[in-house]
Amino acid sequence: MKDTKVRRMFEDIAFSYDFQNSALSLGIDIYWRKRFVDRIRPGYGLVLDAATGTGEVGLAIRRRRPGLKVLGVDFSPAMLAVAREKIRKRKVAGYDLAVADCRDLPVAANTVSAVTMAFGIRNIAERVAVMREFHRALVPGGEMHVMEFGLPRNGLGAALYRFYFDRILPPVGNFLSRTDYAYSYLVESVDAFPKDADFLAQMAEAGFAGCTVTDLTFGLARIFTGRKP
Repeated sequence: MKDTKVRRMFEDIAFSYDFQNSALSLGIDIYWRKRFVDRIRPGYGLVLDAATGTGEVGLAIRRRRPGLKVLGVDFSPAMLAVAREKIRKRKVAGYDLAVADCRDLPVAANTVSAVTMAFGIRNIAERVAVMREFHRALVPGGEMHVMEFGLPRNGLGAALYRFYFDRILPPVGNFLSRTDYAYSYLVESVDAFPKDADFLAQMAEAGFAGCTVTDLTFGLARIFTGRKP
């Protein structure tokens, strides 16, 4: 799916994005975000949350890592409008938002303590170029944390989840999002995402060292971490 179509999709589904995620994951997305944010080292500085969307990861960072400020960037104004309203209603300080493309971040080199990106990297064709931009923004020793969807690795559970993922999630998700394509695209994009070893190799190609992957919930989500030397 081209960038313009992906942007249009997120503009279309922003109004109920959080509800869709919680309903279709049976609420496990909350646990995933906690585990994801807990990978960030406590301290002081700036976290750049790429593809910040409706702000759930950025809000979790401010809640669980209060010493760190957050700059959330996203290419969808509609998604950022939802995040902005949450920040206003909850009176959250230290969380700023900007409409930006991940290939051209609005920060100087060597200024960001950590980069996070949850469920966004699979939507980008130029993954290595984007991760090189993350690498540019990070201070030496800073870490990039990327969370993405996966599939159970083997066994009966994998077969059952595959049936849910292929046959149930797309029509139900499309109904909840009031589109005829958003969750069909989700399945396609997860299937098209590189295998773990290949993505870890892309991280290394972008300049990251010590690259690792951690499974969440039998591999339904995975956290990839790399460090800027």
